[in-house]
Amino acid sequence: MSMQQPDIIKYCNLMEEIKRRTAVIRAFGSGGVTVLYKATTIESVYLQFRKILELIALGSLVANKNEFSKVYCDFAKCWNAQYLLKDIERVNPDFYPRPIVEVPTKQPGLKMEWQEKKDGFLTKDQFLKLYEKCGGIMHAGNPYGSRVDYGYYESNIQGWLDKIVGLLNSHTIRLVKDPNIYLIHMKEDRDDKVHQYVFAPTAGPNPGA
Repeated sequence: MSMQQPDIIKYCNLMEEIKRRTAVIRAFGSGGVTVLYKATTIESVYLQFRKILELIALGSLVANKNEFSKVYCDFAKCWNAQYLLKDIERVNPDFYPRPIVEVPTKQPGLKMEWQEKKDGFLTKDQFLKLYEKCGGIMHAGNPYGSRVDYGYYESNIQGWLDKIVGLLNSHTIRLVKDPNIYLIHMKEDRDDKVHQYVFAPTAGPNPGA
């Protein structure tokens, strides 16, 4: 295991929080839970989405308390996710989860190989769009402007949820200032917990050889 093990455990804890928040969204979607009115129920769903997006964006910074704290405070002040993601990318260019598909391989000594997922997940552009939509529904409606289209927001809940699940279900992540690649399973057949596996870089050829 890597020397950064406590940090990846922190990351997995954030993923567990995402799972709890997706469970809340599903409960709202099933009609089993409401907050009295349709509008406030839909707003509550998009509050969960916004929290999930923040956890996705901040996750790779858990290895650096100072950087995590700075960006965390920025999220509270700024609604422009594009600027925030650029700030995170400057700290960790590999901050965004990479969704993968694990398939059997014929390579000697290996059981599975990773293939990049082509579609069915939340892309960075879609992240920005959803973050913007979350911001739009969080503010009180302007009686002199256009009304919030709650029907639009409600009809897109399942689609957004599916994309988030598609992004995180099986993904790899690079933590800031950590050379390892971590494989994350949001759940496995043995239990419903988040599991992580570390893959350390191999030593390359000696330039002086």
